[in-house]
Amino acid sequence: MPGFERFGDQERKEVQDVLDNGVLMRYGFDGMRNGHWKAKELERELERTLQTKHAQLVSSGTAAVTVALASAGIGAGDEVIMPTFTFVASFEAIMMLGAVPVLVDIDDTLAVDPKAVEAAITPKTKAVMVVQMCGSMGRMEELEAICKNNKLLLIEDACQAIGATFNNKPLGSIGDLGCFSFDFVKTITSGEGGAVVTNNDSYYTHTDQYSDHGHDHIGSDRGAETHPYLGYNFRISELHAAVGLAQIKRLPEFLEVQKRNFTVLREALSAVPEVTFRTVPKGGEESYAFLSFFLPDLECARKASKGLKEAGVDGCFHYYDNNWHYVREWSHLKNIKSLYPVSAEVKKGLAYLETKTFEQSDHYIARNISCLIKLSWTEEEVKRRAELMVEAIKGAL
Repeated sequence: MPGFERFGDQERKEVQDVLDNGVLMRYGFDGMRNGHWKAKELERELERTLQTKHAQLVSSGTAAVTVALASAGIGAGDEVIMPTFTFVASFEAIMMLGAVPVLVDIDDTLAVDPKAVEAAITPKTKAVMVVQMCGSMGRMEELEAICKNNKLLLIEDACQAIGATFNNKPLGSIGDLGCFSFDFVKTITSGEGGAVVTNNDSYYTHTDQYSDHGHDHIGSDRGAETHPYLGYNFRISELHAAVGLAQIKRLPEFLEVQKRNFTVLREALSAVPEVTFRTVPKGGEESYAFLSFFLPDLECARKASKGLKEAGVDGCFHYYDNNWHYVREWSHLKNIKSLYPVSAEVKKGLAYLETKTFEQSDHYIARNISCLIKLSWTEEEVKRRAELMVEAIKGAL
């Protein structure tokens, strides 16, 4: 991770096909295409790779979460349970639809704690969003059972976890809808882009329509298409899809490199007694996109983070002080600093953030460091990186 480290002839060929063909939009212009449909091809490859019935490409991972929620009927006043550790896009997508994000604690998987999810369910709850951060997963069996027992949707945000599996099923294919990102720093990239996957025919039809202004995409004459529903523009271009098409075919290659580099680093850190690792639920295999580990306390983690930077070990994140990924620094959410009017219902729904504390999440995030696994490292670079990481961590203890 990320795929941009491995651009090559495959990506250039697919992009050149689009440029030679001259049709950059994914819909319409059938007569000019000469059989070139990169977005459709990528959707079929995603369905095969992710073992799902349907895949719908969109313009970003954020768009994927938004489209997934909207396509399942989530809207004004509905509550969506989500984790304290994620990317800000999670609550942005929920609020964009007029729904209320209900933040709950994570556990040692770095995903939502099923017990916290159960405690947060109210009559307004419509969905649970499990965010598979840093290449691994939450306790999927427990979360599936909770959603089934309470008639709730399970939305998987697998934007950072393509290639990971649980009980041999790809992450993203387990819940009612799964969301992926193909931005510039994901395991596979299309520059900008994302996808929604589902086995539900109705949800798929809705994703296809909602992401393109409500068009029904029936027939070959775009001008004659009808609009069964209101929609918005979350389309991907053929140029972006072309890059993604080449990259999805290389996913096994990327995963193999990630696992190899991950294993070297994990084995080195395992020799430090004070280091423990995030829990991967039984039956799960992470994508090895990040190595996530815990140190004894916040002070040690801060010292280690500083030491890693000073040693030139880049791509290691101590999320406790990070304002993109952890609730502690989301002042714009807590204070509802918005450029657009936020409804009174959503404001009321977010009032809990004025006093709510997340001690359990703090316990894990304060001690956690997650290190990006790159594809471009040589064998010698990985070994040297492992040595520097061990030295920095020992120096912080």
